[in-house]
Amino acid sequence: MKPESLSRLKAVLLDLDGTLYLGDRLFPWTPGFLATLRERGLKRIFMTNNSSRNAVTYAEKLRRLGVEAAPEEIITSGQSAILYLRDHPELRRLFVLGTEALADEVRQGGREVVADHADAVLVGYATNLTYASLSAAVIELQHGARFLATHPDRVCPDPRGFLPDCGAMCACLTSATGRTPDEVFGKPSPWMLRLALERAAVQPHEMALVGDRLYTDIQMAVSNGMPAILVLSGETTRADLAPSAVQPDFIFDDVGALGRALAKING
Repeated sequence: MKPESLSRLKAVLLDLDGTLYLGDRLFPWTPGFLATLRERGLKRIFMTNNSSRNAVTYAEKLRRLGVEAAPEEIITSGQSAILYLRDHPELRRLFVLGTEALADEVRQGGREVVADHADAVLVGYATNLTYASLSAAVIELQHGARFLATHPDRVCPDPRGFLPDCGAMCACLTSATGRTPDEVFGKPSPWMLRLALERAAVQPHEMALVGDRLYTDIQMAVSNGMPAILVLSGETTRADLAPSAVQPDFIFDDVGALGRALAKING
């Protein structure tokens, strides 16, 4: 795919951590990149697999970092889980292995958050994880509760390195129960894409996905005919690319370099 193909874009789907910022530090090139999107009239949708916060708290974080964003511009994997639950009314009682923000999203979605006798266990990025909560989730899964995960990310980027994320926590549950998740909602799942296309009101080929992970961000784009743009400011390194079956259409060191490339393209 040639860079000129980006001139046909109407929207950009943007990963957050590792792409626009790292932890609580906004990358210095991010403001200029977002300004380029505005100048070119590109609609932006922020998307994150991190389910430890909801859209309101993510909007607040972005504003603290200097990026003006409304909750309506942000899609989380927790929201895609709620979309799934709306299609499955039989799942009324959920055990949430995750933060209170995720539990609140479940309640707002019309479901009951319970400590036992659950219809399903929903695993998120449980930054509040304890041995007691992990054990309780294992018991619920042993008793037949459906195994749901907000996203597949194994690690979360952090200024100190990489932290265990939802995928790692699910692997622990799998080791204890012999079960794997029945459904995973974050990138690269169709549930996440469905929300993004509805928000942006575009077709997949009209929206590029920009992210730092091959197995979530880039996989989602490749699987759905979206221009796939990898930035090397987060998890993926150039050394990871050679053995990967998932390949992006474009590679940039960071979104600053992407912004400069977009600015050179005649719209």
